[in-house]
Amino acid sequence: MRLMSFNVQNLRLRRKGGRFRLDGARDGDEERPDAAAADEAAALALDAEDRRQTAAVIAGADADVVCLQEVFAPATLDHFHDRVLLPAGAAPWPYRACLPGNDGHGRDIAVMSRRPLLEVESHARMHAADLGVTLPEGVRSDLPLFRRDCLRVAVGRLTLWLCHLKAPYPDAATAWAVRRAEAEGVARLVARHHGPDDWWLILGDLNEPAAREASERAIAPLLAPLSEDLLLRLPEEERWSYRGPDGLPARPDACLASPALARAFPDVVPRILRVGMGRDAGPGARLPGVGAQRPHASDHAAILVAFPGL
Repeated sequence: MRLMSFNVQNLRLRRKGGRFRLDGARDGDEERPDAAAADEAAALALDAEDRRQTAAVIAGADADVVCLQEVFAPATLDHFHDRVLLPAGAAPWPYRACLPGNDGHGRDIAVMSRRPLLEVESHARMHAADLGVTLPEGVRSDLPLFRRDCLRVAVGRLTLWLCHLKAPYPDAATAWAVRRAEAEGVARLVARHHGPDDWWLILGDLNEPAAREASERAIAPLLAPLSEDLLLRLPEEERWSYRGPDGLPARPDACLASPALARAFPDVVPRILRVGMGRDAGPGARLPGVGAQRPHASDHAAILVAFPGL
């Protein structure tokens, strides 16, 4: 089984003048990106090229299961699949889900699969008390625990925990506390559902910034001994999947395996696909047409991992 995790940076379907179109891989909620009316056609063409690059990354990876972050609703997922991915030459992913989460801007977690999805369960409505998580001071208990969601997806023998944790802003200290609480919640959900011999993976954008000092990581509850970080099987210089605003490489994107799954596949090494990132993000090959910053597939790399025979 080949699995992919990819933050596709604000994949959003809009309708204007009776026509549907997708926003490009850009931040912000504006309908038209910083362009005067005379430049609208060029701005829309740039958006469309972004999404062709997004599709090229996904089609090229040819994963059985594709886990996406920052997708606006099922209609967006279906439109992207039918109108952009399939024309890019990808084989279909007939089993798809995108459940509403808690992100105030509508960015949800989605999954596409070529194998039947046996279960898809959202935990967006859970509060910290439901999982016995003690919230740090300053974190509101009246809000749901997960700022987006934590999806549990069962496919074959494998269970996937798909996450998109709190971003490290606007206040880094508060965001760290929220992200720590979310990580505790995911860890407790995993412990509630699984025994020591179960095969599971935590995938997604955990939004952990690059380490600056020896301080504790907010996502520590998700790391050893709970899981094995499969990205640590890569050379250190090859582990980055994102270039932060400070210009430093980071790896917010995760591939954490249950100890049993990691033991069963000791030679499996994930790949970090940076071919769709802007060329300014760092060295390495890029797809034809990728620019210095845009057009690009996303500001994140994709994670691809394959488990032979699964």
